[in-house]
Amino acid sequence: MFREQIKVLDCTIRDGGLINNHYFTDEFVRAVYKALSKSGIDYMEFGYRSSRELFPPEEFGAWKYCDDEKINQVIDGIESNLKISVMVDSYRVKEQIFVSADESPIDMIRAATYVKYMDSAIELIKKCHDLGYETTCNIMAVSREMEPDLVEGLDQLAKSPVDVVYVVDSFGAMYCEQVEYLVKLYGEHLPGKEIGIHCHNQQQLAFANTIEGIIHNANYLDGSLHGIGRGPGNCCLELLMGFLKNPKFNLTSVLKVIQDYMIPMRKEFEWGYIIPYMITGILNEHPRTAIAYRQTDDKDKYAEFYEKMRETQE
Repeated sequence: MFREQIKVLDCTIRDGGLINNHYFTDEFVRAVYKALSKSGIDYMEFGYRSSRELFPPEEFGAWKYCDDEKINQVIDGIESNLKISVMVDSYRVKEQIFVSADESPIDMIRAATYVKYMDSAIELIKKCHDLGYETTCNIMAVSREMEPDLVEGLDQLAKSPVDVVYVVDSFGAMYCEQVEYLVKLYGEHLPGKEIGIHCHNQQQLAFANTIEGIIHNANYLDGSLHGIGRGPGNCCLELLMGFLKNPKFNLTSVLKVIQDYMIPMRKEFEWGYIIPYMITGILNEHPRTAIAYRQTDDKDKYAEFYEKMRETQE
């Protein structure tokens, strides 16, 4: 439960922003930053660094772009040792201008990719590493990848300067045996690199699978406040803090921001365990179909949704 090498990253604003097109208020983001600064958590992910040419500003909030100036504005005046990360979808981003890390509030750049776009992730990682940033590669939808393709991607990453490579259960489809296998596989092909784990909660296994990753030496762990995230959401940060038993953690500040901001937020946005998301999880499918179904008048016709999903797989 306690291992000094373990680092915990909160992705509340980034993953949660997928629910509302990243329109979180500055007040809320600042409250999360202040709470996490008191909590002992290692990193806070503010959102995506996306290209305005590809994602029009009139359709998205500020945390889709995570400009340095915006981040500085929100964290201004708060005393903190909390490190800041942003995520970049390496396969769908136009040329980004990053200043050197010592001129930016950002400490870590996380390159998100699929195996088939690994070259784009490595190019981004090299660029950000040379500018002084910590880097990760988050390989998405790994439950759908063929192992030879995955291994080829891992071997490419092993030659790159990336610091951490994440096992990402994008569809919440994996069980503990698969988590164990993949974390060990990553470790075998990535000597000298840290392994991370990012789990989604379609089958209510995000917390358990994160623990499984810890057991097999994944040292970078993702969670979000109250499990917020697209569809069923992620591993609950508060559960993870309770499990890790690290004396540096202060759970009170985290629980306070949940009660003050996130419980009211649940009246406006839906996330967490809901049966259509469970169905996509057991079928190893992207949750987008369940998300769309939850917007219809038939949103609680679970058996009908299950049969439709099965038909698409036949």
